[in-house]
Amino acid sequence: MSTPTQDRWSVDLNSDLGESYGAFSIGADTELFALISSANVACGFHGGDPRVIERTVAAAAAHGVAVGAHPGFLDLAGFGRRAIAATPDEVRTDTLYQLGALDAFCRVAGVRLQHVKAHGALYNVAVADPAIAGAIAAAVHAYDPSLIFLGQPGTALLAAGEAAGLPIAREGFADRAYNVNGTLVSRQLPGAVITDPEAAAARMVRLVTEGRLTTIDGQELRLEVDSICIHSDTPTAAAIAVAIRRHFTAAGITVRALRDR
Repeated sequence: MSTPTQDRWSVDLNSDLGESYGAFSIGADTELFALISSANVACGFHGGDPRVIERTVAAAAAHGVAVGAHPGFLDLAGFGRRAIAATPDEVRTDTLYQLGALDAFCRVAGVRLQHVKAHGALYNVAVADPAIAGAIAAAVHAYDPSLIFLGQPGTALLAAGEAAGLPIAREGFADRAYNVNGTLVSRQLPGAVITDPEAAAARMVRLVTEGRLTTIDGQELRLEVDSICIHSDTPTAAAIAVAIRRHFTAAGITVRALRDR
């Protein structure tokens, strides 16, 4: 934690953006850009297309929002939330491909990539599978070892980033329920997605200031985070972000991009 000042704590607020595709619009991107500090931009595999990527990078630049890559499995139909049977080498090269695709638009826009955060099923597989986690980290390190590597604390994913020598950031989730072991409750189960803006905001204030939150079964979980995610396709995403910013201001929590912390 930072030393006591008017703002005693700081945290990054990220969202998964640029996930629309062609004629299909997904997520509350327009509303969220004014409320977040970092954007995880889809790279065309689970969502996004060249036009969407370009517009998303431009919007991030206009709002002063840091840009990160959000690589996932090649699964547009399933929005990247289905685990795909892929070898570590396939995951490594697919990740590298996606980093290059997004970075092309960043370079043209004069924007520097800040971080990498795996998407959906790829993220969830890598949380428990060291080989897949290592493949993602290897691609990131080969592309740019200065990129910040996001992952859930205490998982194989974050451990792989550390082992690769990447700067890491511990991620928490505003709109998702937790199991007692620190993993996210499966979206297939009731209560997995938190849609009440006030409840989500109160949980995140406690997470930042106390390093604790209550799990889905009522137990206490200790968790330290550097960045908090709001999924843009959660139905109340924009309202959650507004509530979080309001509660953070009242609690003396400053929102800063990872590059500025």
